[in-house]
Amino acid sequence: MLLSTRIEMRFHVSTRLVFSSGSLYTIPQIVGKEVGASRILLITDKGIRNSGIADRVISQMVNITVFDEVEQNPRSTTVDRAGEIARSIKPDLVIGLGGGSAIDAAKAIALLRTNSGSIEEYEGREKYKNPPTPVLAIPTTCGTGSEVTWVAVITHEKRRFKMSIKGPLMFPAVAIVDPDVLLTLPLPLIASTGMDALTHAIEAYTVKPATHITDLFALESFRLIFQSIRDAYSDIQKNREAREGIMLGSTLAGMAFGNSDVGSVHCIAESIGGIFDVPHGVANSVFLPHVMDFNLPAVKERYASLAHKVGIGGNEEDASRMLIERIKELSRFLHIPMFHDLDIGERDFEEIATKSFKNNSSPSNPREAKIEDYVEILKKAYVER
Repeated sequence: MLLSTRIEMRFHVSTRLVFSSGSLYTIPQIVGKEVGASRILLITDKGIRNSGIADRVISQMVNITVFDEVEQNPRSTTVDRAGEIARSIKPDLVIGLGGGSAIDAAKAIALLRTNSGSIEEYEGREKYKNPPTPVLAIPTTCGTGSEVTWVAVITHEKRRFKMSIKGPLMFPAVAIVDPDVLLTLPLPLIASTGMDALTHAIEAYTVKPATHITDLFALESFRLIFQSIRDAYSDIQKNREAREGIMLGSTLAGMAFGNSDVGSVHCIAESIGGIFDVPHGVANSVFLPHVMDFNLPAVKERYASLAHKVGIGGNEEDASRMLIERIKELSRFLHIPMFHDLDIGERDFEEIATKSFKNNSSPSNPREAKIEDYVEILKKAYVER
């Protein structure tokens, strides 16, 4: 009977996934034998350069050019500048090394390598004429999922808006997911990116375009992240099981939301990121429980299923409400900031709400959210102490 409510189901992940501890050191084999690349452009950020992770990649390569100027919310001007470099050196592989910002930037730069113009010309779906250069994605946080999605989110500075550039040819060709890269990840990033991945799982499971196939990935990713994030945050160095659990959960969540969608949490987070340059993982972490409160009347059964998946008992009403409380408790344990800590005032709520409503993913939210609903969510989040 459930199948009759979702007649058409599609699922697409064309990325070849290599997942294991220590897989970072398989790069030469993958680049040389499997991808067949000889000129490499590495896209990353200053933090990854300073952590030493980039050096571990660079030391395994020959004929590699490094662009390490990606911001926490990659800007269109930065992507355009790197795109010109790509057109000049003509790499046959672009490596995205870092969190979602670096990987999204790498996808966009790979598109510009083979197509003319600026990145804003490709906002929307399948606006490219030529296939992008192949991308090797190497996530260094536990919350992006971008290594297995077909979207690059790039901030347009003048519009203060996050653009989505997407298309089936934008999937990375290969993703190397090595949980051991988390060994040097600072605690605040474990917290915010881990909660970002949890948001991906919850929204993928509850949005309107969810299917039985995406449900499988969303439920398992939620279980892995929820059961691993505390231990990962408490002792990332010694707890290998937690590292692997949260990293695998993040990747599975990417497969889930990449084939269903995200909802109002991301709509708010992307609006705030575009306007105020708040890190994406932080913004998602802040608003997840508040949007869950708003969505509860529409997805009580689904919240209860998520709750039961991680051992939260009770009837549908009790389990769904307890899940939200457990998410709030988890946020406190991870020292996720409150909305009022982000230096954003009530005078900004109307702009945030309007841009959230206009986000392409807003119609996917399980409960219709109008501009006034977004304003109300912001107000409730702002007064919480």
